[in-house]
Amino acid sequence: MSNNFTLKDGKKLRCGYTTGSCAAAAAKAAACMLLSQKTVSMVRIETPSGTILELEPEDIMFQSDAVQCAVRKDAGDDPDITNGILVYAAVRKTNTGFAIHGGEGVGQVTKPGLACAVGEAAINPVPRRMIAAALQEAAVQNGYTGGLSVIIFIPEGKMLAAKTFNPRLGIVGGLSVLGTSGIVKPMSEQALIDTIHIEMNSRKAAGETHLLAFFGNYGVDFSRDILHIDVSQRITCSNFVGEMLDYAVYCGFEDVLLIGHMGKLVKMAQGIMNTHSRCADGRTTFLSMAAMLAGASRTTGQAIYDSLTTDEAVKILQAAAVLEPVIAQVTDKIEFYMEHRVLNTLRVGAVLFSNTYGVLGYTSQARELLTLHEKKERDI
Repeated sequence: MSNNFTLKDGKKLRCGYTTGSCAAAAAKAAACMLLSQKTVSMVRIETPSGTILELEPEDIMFQSDAVQCAVRKDAGDDPDITNGILVYAAVRKTNTGFAIHGGEGVGQVTKPGLACAVGEAAINPVPRRMIAAALQEAAVQNGYTGGLSVIIFIPEGKMLAAKTFNPRLGIVGGLSVLGTSGIVKPMSEQALIDTIHIEMNSRKAAGETHLLAFFGNYGVDFSRDILHIDVSQRITCSNFVGEMLDYAVYCGFEDVLLIGHMGKLVKMAQGIMNTHSRCADGRTTFLSMAAMLAGASRTTGQAIYDSLTTDEAVKILQAAAVLEPVIAQVTDKIEFYMEHRVLNTLRVGAVLFSNTYGVLGYTSQARELLTLHEKKERDI
């Protein structure tokens, strides 16, 4: 049970924890029980966000060469179809290393372009690191120097996965084990927009005139680690780009720089200012059309149109030697729609990136706006 809370719309809402946190906690508990041969009633893990969780293992089973147990997913006050499910870990000793596998109810990746390679279990990179760290902590705590192998499985996963986007993405047989922070924060749409406004008010009150915005954690991590800019004064707009730009005008910011994954920003090239998948998509539609306008064949256009992710589309664009002109079309359109939204009352820029391909493109003013935040970092 999570004792973390957040205030939204004057209401106290309880935070939950991700399937990744459940998997890590179950793995640690099972490993501790395997190595000590004693039942564990509570396990403690630290999430990537720094929150400490104390979780109770359930359905414990000692086998001749393994121990398995489960941790129950608690989504807090966030609506989540995985709330209440049991995420299991079965741990065995090996000679060296920490191996992580997916079992029943954990999806398998069958198509390229996702965070996990084709053929791998759909356990995303951050949860994998959490699980590996949990196994290592259990080994250290019990004075064990050998290796451990864990199978993560979710008995209800296959049934629930049919209600998600996994089948469309080429993830078959179950759920993805997800989470970048380890914590689920409940937010209604209006509450989230209000939070964005509060962040922007705070930046303006602190004397900031240059607004740095991200969709979420991936952009923050990329900008800090690869672009080497100061991200400490950022705001997070989630999917609500239009509302963020409107409020930037209202607050009187001089400029806005938005840094985001290609998969989000290419939607803006079509004037889509709420980038959530339930509102609109059209990513590969635009890229396919732009590719053929740049001289690509109809076959190439069809392959791009059929791509599951923008990373996969970029791979095809590179092979067809049309990536540069397509990105130019994308950035031109993004700039057009951003300027239209702010009625040319402030400068706007966007940087497109991919975790696979790095920086893909800049709108015309983005490089100059980027230097404002680089200078800020050097002055700290």
